[in-house]
Amino acid sequence: MSSTESSSRTADKSPRQQVDRLLVGLRWRRLEEPLGFIKVLQWLFAIFAFGSCGSYSGETGAMVRCNNEAKDVSSIIASFGYPFRLNRVQYEMPLCDDSSTSKTMHLMGDFSAPAEFFVTLGIFSFFYTMAALVLYLRFHQLYTENKRFPLVDFCVTVSFTFFWLVAAAAWGKGLSDVKGATRPSSLIAAMTVCHGEEAVCSAGATPSMGLANISVLFGFINFFLWAGNCWFVFKETPWHGQGQDQDQGPSQESTVEQGAVEKQ
Repeated sequence: MSSTESSSRTADKSPRQQVDRLLVGLRWRRLEEPLGFIKVLQWLFAIFAFGSCGSYSGETGAMVRCNNEAKDVSSIIASFGYPFRLNRVQYEMPLCDDSSTSKTMHLMGDFSAPAEFFVTLGIFSFFYTMAALVLYLRFHQLYTENKRFPLVDFCVTVSFTFFWLVAAAAWGKGLSDVKGATRPSSLIAAMTVCHGEEAVCSAGATPSMGLANISVLFGFINFFLWAGNCWFVFKETPWHGQGQDQDQGPSQESTVEQGAVEKQ
């Protein structure tokens, strides 16, 4: 019994010891440096960006009062959300005839491309910054000694900067189109029953776009974070050291020449 208990205890301790060694090996003070601190901000705002866009949902609607004998009143509500394929959102339009039938209608537009690109970029940014933080905190010596890691980090940072600018601008334009397509006035304009004397239509539920607006703001914040981080990552690359050596070289030669002239 004692041998089995000791073996189980050692088996329990070994994973704990590995976790403790991993946590002890992390250099938490690196987070106080600009390179580590900005990566934490990038990680957080990537979550905010794809979370606020991917979790959005809203409703638009209208009221239709028929002028028939029954004086039917219909409340039309159309629910939509990410990925904003509005042409797949259905709602029932009353025909205001004697049979009280309805017709299936769809919202206008498909704005899934900018929305999905925005969310996908946020997810990739989340995973990359998390991997970069592990490398920077746990294996910082490897990051500084191997010059390939700073070069790769710099190229990826520049790429993410460009993609965030494109994604934020594209999603901002897509969101403005979504707002135009989901206004109650657009819903009324699309229903033929509201164009004649068969019914009187009025605006219903107006979608709240606060969360979607914040997602665009988070997109531009991510762009500024990645753009600002380009300089700090560039300082870790050999290109920055070569520039300093070239600046110091002519200055040293000029001092030597001045000393030779003074001796003459």
